[in-house]
Amino acid sequence: MKLRNFLGLALAAVLLLAAAPMARAKEIIKVPSAWMNENETFAAWLAHEKGWDKEEGIELEINYFNSGMDIVNATPSGSWVVAGNGAVPAVWGALRYNTYVIAIGNDESYTNGILVRPDSPIAKVKGWNKDFPDVLGSPETVRGKTFLCTTMSSPHMALSSWLKVLGLTDKDVIIKNMDQPQALGAFENGTGDGVALWAPHLYVGEAKGWKMAGDIKNCGQTLPIVIQADKKFADANPEVIAAFLRAYMRGIHMLKNEPPESLAPLYRRFFMEWAGQQYTPEVALKDIKTHPVFNYEEQLKLLDNSRGMSEAQQWQQYLAAFFTQLGRLTPAEYEKVKSADYVTDKFLKMVKQPVPPYK
Repeated sequence: MKLRNFLGLALAAVLLLAAAPMARAKEIIKVPSAWMNENETFAAWLAHEKGWDKEEGIELEINYFNSGMDIVNATPSGSWVVAGNGAVPAVWGALRYNTYVIAIGNDESYTNGILVRPDSPIAKVKGWNKDFPDVLGSPETVRGKTFLCTTMSSPHMALSSWLKVLGLTDKDVIIKNMDQPQALGAFENGTGDGVALWAPHLYVGEAKGWKMAGDIKNCGQTLPIVIQADKKFADANPEVIAAFLRAYMRGIHMLKNEPPESLAPLYRRFFMEWAGQQYTPEVALKDIKTHPVFNYEEQLKLLDNSRGMSEAQQWQQYLAAFFTQLGRLTPAEYEKVKSADYVTDKFLKMVKQPVPPYK
């Protein structure tokens, strides 16, 4: 009896030891991520809210940041390994910390613009540049004026693109660097001659009667939101990055395929619970409709560089050249990022197919 008991205990111990690696393999991996109160975060929130992340063996931590440069500057802290960010700060992320661009969050060209007060001289001139008939302002009404802007951000790109349409550069105006809520509040209180905003702050300004002097789209440019990854973590854990993308793409597909009217209640709940912002049904609908997204197959095409620079790489190269011309990047810095080889499709290609349905 004693021998049988001993053998039973020994067998149990062996089975426990054999099961230990299997248990460890099933452990959920926490994935810290960085986001702003913008449309691209909705897909990440959906992934966590609906448990799609856990289905992939990860737990997505969705951390709030005020701006894209805040996200970039936090890279060394390890507070994120994947992030939704503007294409503009993504250039600086690649330059300073070798971060990747691994996917596209959305097209935000329609939702970054410059607002002026309705009684501003800028608002009285339309179509000064005949090639851009919807743009307000002229060199005479804009030169020397003060604009509130989150620098090195998508609104900065909007501001600089608008100035270029008018034959001006950043040096022809005064730019005061403020985060988005601060810029919105300061402009409302009478500071500055114009304010460069992204959504949803842009919608708040428009609701106050401020006039759109120009946005990225009507100034002839395209600007995406990109998905970044910390290079060190991504190279060491490519399967985790692919798992995140698979969960995130389910949210993208939901945005792509569901009628905005059916998504709006959930969208409003997301903004209230995660960002503490109360969206009206009308604003929620507008925000969804003005942020085109790209499904998995479209993402692969945008990041495909098998025949030369991908479209996504060309976008990033343009931004680097644009800010070099403005003196925000040195020629030496531009040389480091002009190839945009930090934009890669290697993690997208690792995503297990098919991407599961979002329902």
